[in-house]
Amino acid sequence: MAERAKDFPAKGGDLVRRHRLATRIWHWANAAILAVMLMSGLMIFNAHPHLYWGQYGANFDHAWLGIEAVGDHGTLRIGQVTLPTTGVLGLSRGPDGGRWDYAFPPWITIPSHYSLADARIWHFAFAVLLIVSWPLYLAVSLANGHLRGDLLPTRAELGPRHIWHDITRHARLRFPTGAAALRYNILQKLAYGAVLFVLLPLVILTGLAMAPGMDAAWPWLTVVFGGRQSARSIHFLMMAALLGFFLVHIAMVVLAGPVNELRAMITGWYRLPRARKDRRG
Repeated sequence: MAERAKDFPAKGGDLVRRHRLATRIWHWANAAILAVMLMSGLMIFNAHPHLYWGQYGANFDHAWLGIEAVGDHGTLRIGQVTLPTTGVLGLSRGPDGGRWDYAFPPWITIPSHYSLADARIWHFAFAVLLIVSWPLYLAVSLANGHLRGDLLPTRAELGPRHIWHDITRHARLRFPTGAAALRYNILQKLAYGAVLFVLLPLVILTGLAMAPGMDAAWPWLTVVFGGRQSARSIHFLMMAALLGFFLVHIAMVVLAGPVNELRAMITGWYRLPRARKDRRG
């Protein structure tokens, strides 16, 4: 297998190199790290399934979000709105088939039995990996030109008309074909940029702001986020945003062709999609 010579521009149907090795390694490592952190974080949340704004939060303080069992019903409360969630959130079945009176069900938590201590061990261990891998990936991507060449939007791409054009094409499932499929569109650039420069930094910093050791060493960090409980709320919201990104990302992979997309992210080789008229031919 060899890449096409530069004298012959890539076209639909060609097999070409798409993702750098560093991108592929970080993609899968980051997926594993965030999956473990999400699942262990949900078990930690089960210990006190309420979120607050400010410095303090306890059972009798006003929480802006709560997930709990009320009698024989599971409920999700956001502000003044309460939604029934029996069987999914607040009240579900435990590993032994019995009643599980915790915010999140055991099939989505690490460990699958209630253990705050074990969940913290998993969460903090993988948090260290995230703190190391995120800046390392940024440094490598800056050095190899990935950030500047692939992820940095141009002024023309940031224009409202261009963004709206990409939104309408995605809504109609009209994905780029030929050589255009090798370039990130503006929606991808904005989404990946938000993950790299907003969501992950906030997850890391709010996590540090909640850590007692860091709170003692850097008390200003907790103050920046408006208190420990505010940091916890922001941490939870950033996690939810990352989960939302993951779900949309998976949906796009499935719609664009999962075999081709997975091969590109595993081996680096990608089959350029053919234009519709070429497919009919």
